[in-house]
Amino acid sequence: MKKSTVSPITVLFVVAAILISYYSDVSSAESNSDPTPAPWPHQFHSILFVNFTGSLSLIDLWYDWTNGRNFNIIQDQLGELLYDLEWNNGTVFRYTLDDKKKCSSALIDVGILRPNWLDGATYLGQQFIDGFHCNVWQKVDFIWYYEDIVTKRPVHWVFYTGRSIHVMTFEVGAVLEDAKWQSPVYCFDKKQVHDHPASANDILEIGSKGILREFILPRNCVNSSARCS
Repeated sequence: MKKSTVSPITVLFVVAAILISYYSDVSSAESNSDPTPAPWPHQFHSILFVNFTGSLSLIDLWYDWTNGRNFNIIQDQLGELLYDLEWNNGTVFRYTLDDKKKCSSALIDVGILRPNWLDGATYLGQQFIDGFHCNVWQKVDFIWYYEDIVTKRPVHWVFYTGRSIHVMTFEVGAVLEDAKWQSPVYCFDKKQVHDHPASANDILEIGSKGILREFILPRNCVNSSARCS
């Protein structure tokens, strides 16, 4: 009695069919899941155009998670040039470099935003904004975030306060030289500096225009991926 044999070609077809079925299921599952925002690069430079109820400004943003620091250099329309410097230990300095030599500081409960601060954001769908086709997310009723669907670069975001941010440039890996991160000496003059701890419900007068910090409470929620009321 002859034993039945299976052709090697038949085996290959069966294996191929199993693999195709498996990867089709995986692909289908992935296509049915909502997209997630790309984590921020650990270091980047961005120029931002800001509109807050008609008040305009340009911000030179240097994000440097690697070294635990973030810098907003803020030019108000026909106004003064302000430097808003944040450190991951919660220290914030806000100062000018003109003859007025103004400086104030604060200590907040959280450091700079983590690269994955958008984890847990709710996907809202796709929308055209500033001429770009974007995926849109909302995070803890605090921020609406628009990301180009092709390049994954941030295009636009809007805070719950109405402050609208338009991303003009986005340079991944750009780093500001260390000497530029040093606050001026008069920031450490006790007669000049206004130091204060910031409570969870306070509006930070110091650095209130810093793009990564609108209010302390929502920022705590964003950094912790919590949902706050």
